[in-house]
Amino acid sequence: MAQKSFRKSQLVAFNNVAAGHDGVLSDRSGAVVVKPCFQAEIDFYNSAAAHPHVAIYLPAFMGTLQLNSDPDVAATVTPTVAATLTPPNQAAEHQAAPAAVSHAPIVEKAWAPSNGGKITTDLAIVLENVAAPFKKPNILDVKLGARLWDDNAPPAKRAKLDKVAEETTSKPLGFRIAGMRTWQGGTAAAADESSSTLSQDGYKLYDKAYGRQFSAGTVRQGFEDYFLLERDAVAKGPVRKVINRFLEDLEALKFVLEQEESRMYSASLLFVYEGNPDALRDAFITEKEEEMATNGVDSGETHEESEDEDEEQRAAVQALKLIDFAHAEWTPGQGRDENLLHGLGSVIKVLNGLVGGT
Repeated sequence: MAQKSFRKSQLVAFNNVAAGHDGVLSDRSGAVVVKPCFQAEIDFYNSAAAHPHVAIYLPAFMGTLQLNSDPDVAATVTPTVAATLTPPNQAAEHQAAPAAVSHAPIVEKAWAPSNGGKITTDLAIVLENVAAPFKKPNILDVKLGARLWDDNAPPAKRAKLDKVAEETTSKPLGFRIAGMRTWQGGTAAAADESSSTLSQDGYKLYDKAYGRQFSAGTVRQGFEDYFLLERDAVAKGPVRKVINRFLEDLEALKFVLEQEESRMYSASLLFVYEGNPDALRDAFITEKEEEMATNGVDSGETHEESEDEDEEQRAAVQALKLIDFAHAEWTPGQGRDENLLHGLGSVIKVLNGLVGGT
């Protein structure tokens, strides 16, 4: 089985994080995400192999790293063996199936960033970078749940998180926008929101304060900003297709979780779609040509042209994943996770409104 090694010079700060803890790393190719974590999150990813219909909606779990401050010792990650997972229905057919893991490899050495982060840990989890296939990924992190703490949380933390929920959309809707980044193109105007900034690579960045300003009645505006829609507009054209795909995935994920007994406190939905309009158009065209080829219709391209295209990275349209499992576990006998499902249902309702539904 192939192995992948890392040294300090090969790990870089990961700049596609829409929300979450500091200290997230990647390799220089951007193919993986190295996220500091606690053992509970590793355990959850390991256990997801026994829940294949849920695992489809998780980033591919590639292994773990043992963090330390030694910059000279190489770290080696042994990729896990991918399993073929059958989606529960056709709505999830365009989701990439993640690797199923029975025993994650432990890596003895890796570089830890000197600037630290919000959590203190010697562990990191190595996941696929869901945004890697996209040329200009627009990324949205939606924190799920009205209750954000698990049973082990001390009273002070419970009170703090309950206060956040009360003051945001978390309590009434079961979700809040935790952060996002949207590509504005080469002629992007200066960011005008106090809680957003414009990066040098043309992205508008929205921090956690942005999502906390909304009420249940105004949170649609956050999704309008994510999909680059005018206020109260009904989505049309390619972005409408993107939203409808997200709706298909959300409905399929909701169905799967309704069959499970789990508790996932402070888990998030990760939305990614192609922010470059030309690349998004090309992705739809490529899909149409592949569909025609599957159905035996001549697309007009030669076999040589088709092989050349296969060697290049195919454009992606969108992806939806469930992430952040520091406070997640399977709970047989306790019923489905109504806290999480409440938020999922609310997100579905908002996106339905963007395409003119109810």
